[in-house]
Amino acid sequence: MRAARVTKGRVVMGLLFFPRGGSAQVARYLAPCLGDAGWTVSLVTGSLGRDGDETHAGTFFAGLDGVHALDYSDPHVPMHPSFEDRPGAPDPVLARVPPSDAQPLAALWDDPLVAAGGDHATLFHLHHLTPQHEAVVRRWPDATIVAHLHGTELKFLEAVERAPDRWPHGRFWSERLRAIAARCDHLVAVNPEDTETAARLLDVDPDRVTPIPNGVDIERFTPREVPRRERRARLRQWLVDDARGRDPSGAVVRYCDADLEVFAAGPTLLFVGRFTDAKRVPLLIRAYARARSRFDTPAPLLVWGGAAGEWEGEHPHAVAQEVGDEGVFFTGWRGHDDLPLGLAQAEVLVMPSVNDSYPQTPLEAMATGLPVLATTSGGFPTMINTDAARPDGWLVPPDDVDALADALVDAVNRPDERARRATNALAHARSVFSWTGLVPRFEDVYARARVRSAARAR
Repeated sequence: MRAARVTKGRVVMGLLFFPRGGSAQVARYLAPCLGDAGWTVSLVTGSLGRDGDETHAGTFFAGLDGVHALDYSDPHVPMHPSFEDRPGAPDPVLARVPPSDAQPLAALWDDPLVAAGGDHATLFHLHHLTPQHEAVVRRWPDATIVAHLHGTELKFLEAVERAPDRWPHGRFWSERLRAIAARCDHLVAVNPEDTETAARLLDVDPDRVTPIPNGVDIERFTPREVPRRERRARLRQWLVDDARGRDPSGAVVRYCDADLEVFAAGPTLLFVGRFTDAKRVPLLIRAYARARSRFDTPAPLLVWGGAAGEWEGEHPHAVAQEVGDEGVFFTGWRGHDDLPLGLAQAEVLVMPSVNDSYPQTPLEAMATGLPVLATTSGGFPTMINTDAARPDGWLVPPDDVDALADALVDAVNRPDERARRATNALAHARSVFSWTGLVPRFEDVYARARVRSAARAR
């Protein structure tokens, strides 16, 4: 039964991390759509770097009113922990953070939450399960709290469950996250699979977890017809003039004009994402190496992502050197503002990720008219090929390099089928995935949360 709609009021949205991943994109797009629907929304978030940097909150969330940031560039502010263990990264995995740091990490958020209007909040919409929750409860014990899970916290809990002694404080933080979830009035997961996983791992009633997929800005991400000359100029900027790709040593990976000739005629395959283990970029490069001799026409692979010095497992550039880097190009990390232009360079988005809860980029690609080649794990089956009569991409088993190579060949060598799936992808994205269309589902969650909050207060 649908809960009664709440009276619209103030939502204080919280994000512990500096802007860098999918949850930041969700906050960036959902907040203004809630505002358009009549809510007053403020955002409390981490920030890193200077104005103009994509990790800087003021830059990333430009255009949003009421952004209140905690500056991790301040030497007196400790870097936030991460749900991922990436050796050498500035943000340590949560399971290595001593229990004695739990309260200080929460206390950092007291002032930003007050500045964001916490005293007058109708509810708090907090992304992930983090010390921000504890800061809210400590200052506003009766607050209505909605937790928005994005999958990384669930993968962290699963990792601790599989190997409880891998990190010194894994058990402590697992129990801490469960306690945070128990206090929440409702939780949002990004797909039905994560909804079930959250209920099990967090030991919460399944009725308190609602699946709501991520959306896409269908006005910003829209099909673009880009002439070949303009595409060549953009590639020259990204790969020659302003090269940002890095090898494992940190050296810039730079190309020359002659290298770009391979983009002249055939389709371009594109990967977008961080170089984390779950993204399986090394697997993609090995699959591409197996597939390229079978292509009817040259089809370069553009690898978009990988911040300097940040990767898990094998470095993708090292793998490309190992198997042969013919046709493989590394753009490095580019800002989200460049992504519509990046998608316009390609004919297929390739995402071989495993257990990726609900990645944002495939939705954005589909909204621009790109079919997506992904895996049958995580959230992909809930967004790709959901109508057997209207396929809009390709799905292959996870971690199957041969199946991925075969699908790459199919996508490259069948242009008519590629065009058909592109048309279907565009229609699907525009009809199902708009952020504006998802707002009523969040409002329903808010209503359910307020009902539980009121009952808890009695």
